[in-house]
Amino acid sequence: MKVSKAGAVAATLAVALTASGCAEDAKEPIAIGIKFDQPGIGFREQDGTFTGFDVDVATYVAKQLGYKANEIEFKQVFSSDRELLIQYNEVDFVAASYSISDKRKEKVDFAGPYFIAHQDLLVRADDASVTKAEDLNSKKLCSVTGSTSAEKVKALAPKASVMELEGYSECLVAVQDGSADAMTTDNSILAGYAARKENTGKFKLIGLSLSNENYGIGVKKGNKELQKKINAALTKMVTDGSWEAAVKKNFGPANYKYEPAPMVTSGN
Repeated sequence: MKVSKAGAVAATLAVALTASGCAEDAKEPIAIGIKFDQPGIGFREQDGTFTGFDVDVATYVAKQLGYKANEIEFKQVFSSDRELLIQYNEVDFVAASYSISDKRKEKVDFAGPYFIAHQDLLVRADDASVTKAEDLNSKKLCSVTGSTSAEKVKALAPKASVMELEGYSECLVAVQDGSADAMTTDNSILAGYAARKENTGKFKLIGLSLSNENYGIGVKKGNKELQKKINAALTKMVTDGSWEAAVKKNFGPANYKYEPAPMVTSGN
């Protein structure tokens, strides 16, 4: 069949408009900063999937913001670079065992809190020499660069030497091989490591509450609209039962004694 020149032009234009429409309809993925090395909190499994409480919270929040699971891009953050990634728009928000503090609020805004943890110590299961923070005097404590946890222990054990490593997994190895005597961070994170199948019977938590850590979701300073939307999503997650389900799913195997869901107050 012969097609006229005008018809060919019209067909080409129609294709172009259709392609343009598809481009307009395509949604940019939402970039969320999480930890990749915190079992039970934020962890990248060997098959490339992500598990943990923060992952479930972030996925729920993203859904409330209008994003499907396949429209989420998880990006790895470390304790030392969370503020920078937010400030330079590398991520839309951060959900990475991110404790709300006045110092951090100078650089970012927080939604939440959505979880309360307490700082504790993890030691080798056969180590009876550390039962309290003060026992770390003249011993080696491992912490993560950018974390404030070591400072609290040093206040109680000023003679403790601190080993700062990039991630918690590295600290765990240091405790296991004896190059560190203890590792400190939030009990939720420590429980996640101790509960991993490959770590069964190797480690134990001391059971301390050296601090109250209110986990919040970090957003760019001044982005009150996003902060408000995330707060609404977190409140809904608690009221519809999804929060409780996520806690039990991620921490239940460790018999972790968790706090009830905190009231969302940031930004209000």
